Amino acid sequence: MVQETVKTYFSDFLVLLRSRDFVTYIIKCVIGGLFCYFVYRLFPQHQLNWSIISVLLVLSPDHNDSVNLAFARIKANIIGASVGLFAFLIHPSNAIVLACAIVATILVCYFLKLAAPTRSALAALIIVLMPQEKLNTEIAAVERMLCVIFGCAVGLVTTYAFAIGERRKRTGDDTSILE
Repeated sequence: MVQETVKTYFSDFLVLLRSRDFVTYIIKCVIGGLFCYFVYRLFPQHQLNWSIISVLLVLSPDHNDSVNLAFARIKANIIGASVGLFAFLIHPSNAIVLACAIVATILVCYFLKLAAPTRSALAALIIVLMPQEKLNTEIAAVERMLCVIFGCAVGLVTTYAFAIGERRKRTGDDTSILE
């Protein structure tokens, strides 16, 4: 029985690897992640390592609605980062602030009908809100928020670039998806 289950999982995995959408998703994640990594390495004095997490949260394996999903996740990331910054400015992170910020992020996402990307919002919240030993200042929290937004922008550009390429490949059209 275990052997059959393993064979089934392995077979499903091979089918997934042959899926163009899945391979495209992997390529988008690698490109976005590496771009943010290289920017982080160029500017090590800034907290751009957080942009790597943000870009990966924005990218979607679902090709059909990837642009809309990216926008929804970007909105959620901005909500989470904003709540995190606001909470940090009220009081540096502790358990009560963290709990209140988590609840506030979830409520804002649901109120704005962004329930699906709430996990992205919560990740952005943690990126901004959680203190680091050397960098527990208001400026550091603002910088982490900007890094989240930078990662979102890279994710959006990557999503658009692949969507434009896919549209051109499908239709032979040289016009932009932004029309």
